[in-house]
Amino acid sequence: MENSTTFTIVEALTRAIVEHRLLPGAKLAEQKLASHFGVSRTLIRQALFQLSQNKLIRMEPARGAFVAAPSAQEAQQVFAVRRMIEAEMVRGFLKEVTPAKINALKAHIKQEREAVHQEDVSERTELLGDFHVRMAELMGNQVLAEILGELISRCALITLMYQSRHAAEHSTAEHEDIVDALAAKDEALAVQLMNEHLIHVEASLTFDRKIPTHDIALALA
Repeated sequence: MENSTTFTIVEALTRAIVEHRLLPGAKLAEQKLASHFGVSRTLIRQALFQLSQNKLIRMEPARGAFVAAPSAQEAQQVFAVRRMIEAEMVRGFLKEVTPAKINALKAHIKQEREAVHQEDVSERTELLGDFHVRMAELMGNQVLAEILGELISRCALITLMYQSRHAAEHSTAEHEDIVDALAAKDEALAVQLMNEHLIHVEASLTFDRKIPTHDIALALA
């Protein structure tokens, strides 16, 4: 029961962070969280510890927990790691590509387009990141899916802090081009398009931007 409750708290806070309702630098007060979720502070501490392991929050002695605020150097390193991992993921995906897997990715892109059209920022943010995780899931590689999920969660913080503007339509179009290359079994093109896609996202970041803050009460309301 406790594990289930902790998981629920971790999921709720992760979603609030990834969907930009909890901003980098926001303080995560244990008592406020305990009151909000109706649980003990012990369970809150367990959830915060898990989030700190995933690098979504930082724990400071005598000060408490805060939503992580990645540095410009960390941001660049995260994108460098993603490029390395996702280039190999594309190659691995092509070794076992099927029409059903291509259709699954196309269905995901359709959801992205609908979210963009409806100007659903939270749904759009989640779907754009999940495209990459979905590829790993379709390969049946849960470890890769989990690693990518953690990296993409960190990217959500990074883009919130440093992105000058986010062209969601452009990202979705690039996803579509990647899927077309996968469907054509063109490995060189698919790898190139994935690499260029991640470079474009990183290129839109402005590293002298002031870090915003937010209050947890509004984020979890």
